[in-house]
Amino acid sequence: MAHVKIVPIGSARDAAIDAGAYARNLAALEERERQLLERRAKVQAGWGATYVERVHQKGKLTARERVERLRDAGTELCEVGTFANFGRLFGKLESPAAGVITVFAKVHARWCVVIANDNTVASGSWWPRTPEKIERAQEMARRLRLPVIYLVDCSGLYLPEQAQSFPGATGAGHIFKKNALLSAEGVPQIAGVFGDCIAGGGYMPIISDRVYMTESAYMVIAGAALIKGAKSQELSSLDIGGPEVHVHASGCADVRAPDDLTALAMIREDIAKLPSSAADYYRGGVDAAEPMHDAGEVEGLFPADHRHTWSVEEVLARLVDRSLFKEFLPERGREIVCGVARVGGLWTGFVANRQGIVPDAEQRDGVKPAGILYRESIAKTAAFSRACEADGIPLVWLQDIAGFDIGVEAERLGLLGYGSSLIYANSTNAVPMFSVLLRKASGAGYYAMAGLPYDPIVQLATPLTRLSVMEGRTLAIATYRTKLDANFEIATTDPEERSKLEQAMKDTEARIESDMDPYKAAAQLDIDEIVRLRELRPWLVALIEMAYQATGHRTVKNPRIWSLHDLDALTEPR
Repeated sequence: MAHVKIVPIGSARDAAIDAGAYARNLAALEERERQLLERRAKVQAGWGATYVERVHQKGKLTARERVERLRDAGTELCEVGTFANFGRLFGKLESPAAGVITVFAKVHARWCVVIANDNTVASGSWWPRTPEKIERAQEMARRLRLPVIYLVDCSGLYLPEQAQSFPGATGAGHIFKKNALLSAEGVPQIAGVFGDCIAGGGYMPIISDRVYMTESAYMVIAGAALIKGAKSQELSSLDIGGPEVHVHASGCADVRAPDDLTALAMIREDIAKLPSSAADYYRGGVDAAEPMHDAGEVEGLFPADHRHTWSVEEVLARLVDRSLFKEFLPERGREIVCGVARVGGLWTGFVANRQGIVPDAEQRDGVKPAGILYRESIAKTAAFSRACEADGIPLVWLQDIAGFDIGVEAERLGLLGYGSSLIYANSTNAVPMFSVLLRKASGAGYYAMAGLPYDPIVQLATPLTRLSVMEGRTLAIATYRTKLDANFEIATTDPEERSKLEQAMKDTEARIESDMDPYKAAAQLDIDEIVRLRELRPWLVALIEMAYQATGHRTVKNPRIWSLHDLDALTEPR
């Protein structure tokens, strides 16, 4: 078998879902998506119009304006870490996006990772979470071997909160280690210095292959005020470490640019000199194509109530090119769908949780609820993960999972052992993996499906995502189990005690429900980005293209030699 035989999946919307259910799903999602757009806009405004005007009065662009002028006209940005520090106050101050913009952007048709200090938020200072966010973006670039562009305008640590961002293993100094690792592995790094570049901000661009400085920029270990206090010298920061010093004397910068626009144009010219994307080569003459079924329709396929089911085939049909898909081992472990398709013309592996009730000969009544991992599905997923690793195929994990099977039968069948096999496979994969938390991401199932602890390069969530060990009601029962009867009802007959227990259980359930909010996870960088459901397809097209951009590192094998063919041949009916 020379090539994978992909076949149509899914159906027209009217056949896929009842019109009334579709309308109800859209209505339930509308408020959540409106909230997402409003919160994005608030973050993107930084500290507001007053601070934007202050930047402009200095003859400079804001960080977001620099990113806009850096990217190819008409191309989309894929921002990550938008909600870092969301809802968190430092005294009376917020730090929108943790004061730094991290984004995938196309520059001369090459995907790059852009890291830009937000100069409308405390002059681009590093807040708690800022170093971790920068390091996360650097790691994405390292794993995908994408060029990194630093747009530096940073006054160093936000000192009132220095204890939270300076000393730890992922503290500010770890940024420079990431700089060094990127350099050691040959990943291009280019820095533009546009203003304040003090202390750690001064170190950040130095290991880059090329460093550009504008006339209003300076890089210093210590600024003028600190030197005046320590050495009683009257100097400006430009005198200490401006372009006159670092371009013409120290050699710490390479090129002097008169202004922001010129520096950005120079950076674009440098990116154009790098090898072009290999993605079109790996398409193998197959053009990228839209799904046969409108990708926007995915918004109406998901019930907002996480207890209700949806069709994995209909969702995949709206994510993959031409709605063509090849499922592997379809009759085994049916609660999991494993298969390949093209996304943006490029081969992509998918692992997705099926919902509803599925047949299973191992179960006493011959059926079982899906959305849970059982022995066969764990074994199937591990084998598929290993095959994609061997074949060099990027993997997308679509999660809506309640966890692992439990009980006497599960232990007898050795779920712990099978689970460890899957964990090993996902832990040792070098192939790019991306996880999407569609709705539930619960318990050890979240881990097994390549959740963030298993190093997917990017982890996306949706407004419907619920990330937790267990649901609020279940946890409340577990917490107060000794006070409940065999039916999990409050056992006491004392009215006062009953009232207190009822309230305590309600409070526990409410707190857990609050903790499951995707914005809370995104605020602490446990989710890279929250996206609208209609944005899933564009995001996947971008991420898969990034996975194929670099050459000579990790590439897909010729389809004639895929391990997946062996898996298929050994399981097809005779």
